[in-house]
Amino acid sequence: MNTSRPIRFVHRGQTVSVDGISPLRTVLDWLREDAHCTGTKEGCGEGDCGACTVIVAELADRVSATDAPGTAATVIGSVSLRPVNACIRFLPTLDGKALLTVEDLAALAAPASLHPAQQAMVDCHGSQCGFCTPGFVMTLAHSHACHTAAGTVPTRQQLADELAGNLCRCTGYRPILDAGEQMFKRPAATFDTTALAAHLRALQSDPPLTYAAPNPAAGGRVDHFFAPRTLDEFAALREARPDARLLAGATDVGLWVNKQFRDLGDVLYVGEVDELKRIGVVGGELRIGAAAPLEDAWSALAVHWPALGDVWRRFAGPPVRHAGTLGGNIANGSPIGDGAPILMALDARLQLRRGSRTRVLALDAFYVDYMKNRLEPGEFVEHIAVPLPSATQRFRAYKISKRYDCDISALCAGLRIDIEGGVVTGARLAYGGMAAVVKRAAGAEAAMIGRPWDAATLQAAMAAIDHDFTPLTDLRASSAYRQQTSRNLLRRLWLETRDAEPLQADQTSVWARAA
Repeated sequence: MNTSRPIRFVHRGQTVSVDGISPLRTVLDWLREDAHCTGTKEGCGEGDCGACTVIVAELADRVSATDAPGTAATVIGSVSLRPVNACIRFLPTLDGKALLTVEDLAALAAPASLHPAQQAMVDCHGSQCGFCTPGFVMTLAHSHACHTAAGTVPTRQQLADELAGNLCRCTGYRPILDAGEQMFKRPAATFDTTALAAHLRALQSDPPLTYAAPNPAAGGRVDHFFAPRTLDEFAALREARPDARLLAGATDVGLWVNKQFRDLGDVLYVGEVDELKRIGVVGGELRIGAAAPLEDAWSALAVHWPALGDVWRRFAGPPVRHAGTLGGNIANGSPIGDGAPILMALDARLQLRRGSRTRVLALDAFYVDYMKNRLEPGEFVEHIAVPLPSATQRFRAYKISKRYDCDISALCAGLRIDIEGGVVTGARLAYGGMAAVVKRAAGAEAAMIGRPWDAATLQAAMAAIDHDFTPLTDLRASSAYRQQTSRNLLRRLWLETRDAEPLQADQTSVWARAA
C-alpha cells in the first residue's frame, strides 16, 4: 500500500491539498473553519435536515458502473453530480473528486449575478430566516442542472420528491416549490463541466489514498484512512486489518462520530473500489455491488419490481440515498432498516468475501441477534444477488412511519407470494421493526402455502402472525400498534393482489399517504 499522502480534491475551481487534520474531520467543518466558506450551514449535524447540502462531482466512469437500466447517477458531460450532506461526510472521501457549494453558483450563472435557483427563491419569497436556504438552493441547482441537461421540466411532485431531504421550519414549502417551478422559466445557467473534468482527470494520476494523522484524543496515536481502488487490494487490506472500521456512505458512522464521539481508529473506505459499485443482471439475477449508492440500487430494483417506487422515494432523503450504500444498509443490520425486509422477501443472497475466499449466504440467515450478523473477522459483503421475478410472483412493499417523507420506519414489510392456479405455492413475509432483527413471519407463511388466496387464507395468516412476533414499544410505535399493523398489511396485500376486484394503484397511493 502506498505511503501517506495529502487529501487532494477540487474546490472553488482549484485543486487543493489537505494534510495534518483528523481523518474524521467532516466536509462541513473543513468548509466553515478551514476554507472559511460559511454559506454551507449546520442544522442537525446528522444528515437529516439538509441545511448543509453540497454537490460532490466525479468523473462519470467512477460512479456505479452498471448495465442495469434505470440507474440514478446524474451525468452532465463526463461528470457525475450527487447532492450529499456535508455534516456527515468525512473529508478524505473527497479525494479525487470535486466539492461544489453555494459559493460556486455565481460562476454558473454568468453573466447573471444569481443562479436561476437563487433568483427564483428571491422572486418567490422562498426564504424567511434563511438558515436552511443554502441547502435548498443547492438541491434546486442540482435539479436544474440535471433536468436542463436531460431537456426535461420536473413536475411539482417530482420537485417535492427531490427536496425531501431538505427541511424548513418557516415557509411551509409552498414558496420553495414555486421557486423550483419558476427557475425553469428563467434564462438557463449552463453547467459547463469541461474545466472541472480536466481537473478531475489530472487527479487520476494520484496513487490510491492512504492518509495518516495523529489523533490527539487517543494520546497522539496515528490513525489511518485507507481507500484502495481494486477489489483484490481491498480484500487483502480487510483480511490484514480485521479491526479497521469499514466505511461506506457514513450515513450511520458519521453520527457515531458527531453525536456519540466514538473513536473509530483506522478506517477502510469502500467508496473507491469500482468493482463494488457495479449493478447488473447476471444469470437471471440482479447483482448489486456492496458499494453501489442507495439511489442507484433502489432505482435498479424498481425497474424489476415497480411496487418498490414508494419505498424507494421514502428511504431517507436524496442526499442520504446518494451517499449511503445498500451493502452498508444490509451489513449494518438495524432491525428497523428498510432494505433488509424488502430484499429478504425477494430471496436475496449475499456473497461474502475474506481474502480470496468467497461464500454465499441467504439474507434470512445473515442476522443472528440485535445488530449482530454472521460476518467473520476480515470478511465483508461483496455483492447482493436478487433473483429476477417470475410470472407467478406477486410482491408489495410497505413502509409505516410517523412522517411520510424522510423518516425512520416504525414498521417496514416486504411481502411476496407465488400463486399458481389460484393457490399459494410460496410465501416470504419479511418484517422490520417487529423483532430484534429483521425476520420472516414463518407461521403466517405456513398458514398460506397450499391454500387458495382467499379471505379464509388471509384470516388464517393474520391469526398466525400474532405468534411470529412479540414487538416492543418505543418512541415510534407501541407493541399493540405494530402487531395490528402487521396483520393489516397482510390484508392490504390480499386486497391488492386478489384475483377478484383487486385494489387499484390510485386507491393504494391514497392509502399509503394517509398511513
